[in-house]
Amino acid sequence: MSDDRLAWLALALAPGLGPRRTLEAMKAVESPEQIFRLSLTELEALRLPAAAAQFIFDGKARQAAEDEVSRVAEQGAVLVTFSDPEYPERLRQIYDPPPVLWVRGAVELLARPSIAVVGTRHPSPYGSGMAEMLARDLAVRRLLIVSGMARGVDTCAHKGALAARMPTVAVWGTGIDVIYPKENKKLAEEILATGGTIVSEVPLGTFPAPQNFPRRNRILSGLSIAVLVVEASENSGTRVTARCAEEQNRDLYAVPGNVTNKGSWTPNTLIKQGATLTATWEDVWENLPSPVRLELEAEAGVASKPEAPASLLPDPVLRPQEVMVLEVLRSDESVQIDELIEMLETQLTSSEVFTALLELEMAGRIRQLPGKNFVRTM
Repeated sequence: MSDDRLAWLALALAPGLGPRRTLEAMKAVESPEQIFRLSLTELEALRLPAAAAQFIFDGKARQAAEDEVSRVAEQGAVLVTFSDPEYPERLRQIYDPPPVLWVRGAVELLARPSIAVVGTRHPSPYGSGMAEMLARDLAVRRLLIVSGMARGVDTCAHKGALAARMPTVAVWGTGIDVIYPKENKKLAEEILATGGTIVSEVPLGTFPAPQNFPRRNRILSGLSIAVLVVEASENSGTRVTARCAEEQNRDLYAVPGNVTNKGSWTPNTLIKQGATLTATWEDVWENLPSPVRLELEAEAGVASKPEAPASLLPDPVLRPQEVMVLEVLRSDESVQIDELIEMLETQLTSSEVFTALLELEMAGRIRQLPGKNFVRTM
């Protein structure tokens, strides 16, 4: 790694030094590597905190940076600094861009036209279904899906993109070697296996501290040309992402919800304040900047047929029993197995209901939730 890139990393690892002061310090020197040759007084003159200035002057910052470079290489990951040509231009333009990005997977994805899909960690069946459906339908049209891989809406958004057999970007609030939540280990592996990307602004080994996630949200919106809010309560962290989107002049979309559902408060309020009401992928598509839409349409036009997701192919013919079960299930509210059997007891035996549920779930037409509850997919 060059001395200039090492200097960016050294400042990113210095204690008490945030993105803004790092960028201001780098603007004040002739070249980044000059940081390593300044006296303690000169470092403090750059408005660096005393602890950070001492850390750099003592040579500890450079040593920490060299050690981090070695660990990153062992992970098969890469570092992208603010001065690198690979650094995403949209992110470079926000008020407080991260000086360094830790990246696993395809770095070039970070420059692609993308939409951040965000929402509550505890979505309703309707919210889960909408997040997955919209992400899938936009991804298959080559709009990159960006999310935070948290529980709930984030996870559904990534799964929607993967269902479209398209890459997706996960922005973590932990080190890129610390999977959070742990149950998403398989999802992280699928993201990388599908050509996707995991990115973070914090060093390897950083565990899920609460303060890291609100800061992470500005990167979600910063990487994207737009933000789509699916479900979020009044005090949800999703509001931070929506506020970042507004400050960064990003387009804001929101999925309307039932007014009696607390998860509908944020998207419904955003719509009242001017966010685009979003029910289908067309609601996003027709508002994309023309150059972006034309670029994506050209890519989709030359794509090979096998790239289309199975969900967009003609549905297989369902047996009569499966049709009966599917007709009584809803996408916005789950039905418990006992209630389902009772609803169909004059038409189907319990074994026929069980068989139909199994076939429908294998076909991706329904999902089973905890407690033997079933919901229709979008």
